[in-house]
Amino acid sequence: MTGADLLLLALGAVAVGAGVLVVTTKHLVRAGLYLVVCLGALAGDYLVLGAELVAWVQVLIYVGAVVVLLLFAVMLTRAPIGASDDLDRPGWPAALIGGGAGLGLSALLVDTYRWSAVALPDAGTAERLGEQLFASWVLPFEVLSVLLLSALVGAVVLSRPDIGRRNEDAPAPAEELAAGGRR
Repeated sequence: MTGADLLLLALGAVAVGAGVLVVTTKHLVRAGLYLVVCLGALAGDYLVLGAELVAWVQVLIYVGAVVVLLLFAVMLTRAPIGASDDLDRPGWPAALIGGGAGLGLSALLVDTYRWSAVALPDAGTAERLGEQLFASWVLPFEVLSVLLLSALVGAVVLSRPDIGRRNEDAPAPAEELAAGGRR
């Protein structure tokens, strides 16, 4: 076992541990910070595997944008950040479903490859990755960017109590226009 293998296993263990902490913590902000650790460990795994471009995209897109957007939206909406007794549910159904799905996927993986070596394709370049991304995957890429933008706009709208509410003392828009007022 080489040093790269040991580093890959250590970073994988950090990613799995942080992932477990993400789903088991009761504090939302801490879950977001554990997610940063998990995604950073995955970026380290990509670096060990020699995929530098994918590692930096992981850091820039997921760690730098998605997690910051998540934390920004949580703090903008003034949602309860700490543990809440009225929202806690028993964790055993989720653990049962997650464990069953994990065992099923593991059995499928073992059955598919039967522990045989798989021939890897040639190493990719940034040029080939860009061609694939912008030729085949441009629509999902743009849909994801619109989804993230709408999440940010929704967080801003939810954080502003004056948007969408009507003042009871103010005249209705039809009455205001009939009286010659401008909006």
